Amino acid sequence: MTDSPEYLKKRAFFDSLLTIYGRKPVLEALEDGSLPVHKLHLADSNRKDQLISRIEQLAAERQIEIAHCDRKALSRISKNAKQDQGVALDLALPKYGDAETFLKENRKQHFELLALDGITNPQNLGMIIRSACAGGIDGLILPRKGCAQIDPLVIKASVGTLFKTRILRCDQLAPVLKKFSEQGARVCALSSHASDTLRTIDDREPTIFVLGNETHGVSPAVENACTHRLRIPMQNGVESLNVAITAALISFRHQY
Repeated sequence: MTDSPEYLKKRAFFDSLLTIYGRKPVLEALEDGSLPVHKLHLADSNRKDQLISRIEQLAAERQIEIAHCDRKALSRISKNAKQDQGVALDLALPKYGDAETFLKENRKQHFELLALDGITNPQNLGMIIRSACAGGIDGLILPRKGCAQIDPLVIKASVGTLFKTRILRCDQLAPVLKKFSEQGARVCALSSHASDTLRTIDDREPTIFVLGNETHGVSPAVENACTHRLRIPMQNGVESLNVAITAALISFRHQY
């Protein structure tokens, strides 16, 4: 049965898996003993260079399962054949999961989330993750498609905070935001024409702040799923800010 405790436990585990790839990112993850690793994947065609030897050594020392596979299978695991360098690593992160599961478990709790709609620049995504982690945001809703993938560039830009931040995946953002609003969450889009500002909103309600694409902003479908509009007051005729800067202002608005 799909709702049996065994099934739900197994699904929660696989929802918590984050696969990273590339020799240096994988090596750095293996060197961090605080990161729970599920499995190391290596392509049979890998040449035994210094990095591969060190990766295998660390995996053996930590008693991590090593799966050898052909190049095509490795590419299916990494989902990035051009950049995986024949190496992928499954991390079992307790804060990495599913947005709808988070809603079921926290529907009567107060929370603040960032929802990312079409953030395509890896550096922006990494900096958003870093700001959310540092500012105490409870998590980020990140669609599986339409946003930058979590890759070595994102990991580097997040300066390691990716592994400390609750990442909530979903297939499509708009339907998930509607489910959150139906359970009482306030879903806020940033708009320069809004009357309310970050300073005037009621912080007692669970809230999701939606951040849109770097060029086009929030998509129409996601815009329709939002229940509120907010603006960040700006001076000297400036109309907008970089999305990562906006995320930082939201994340730290209670700190000062």
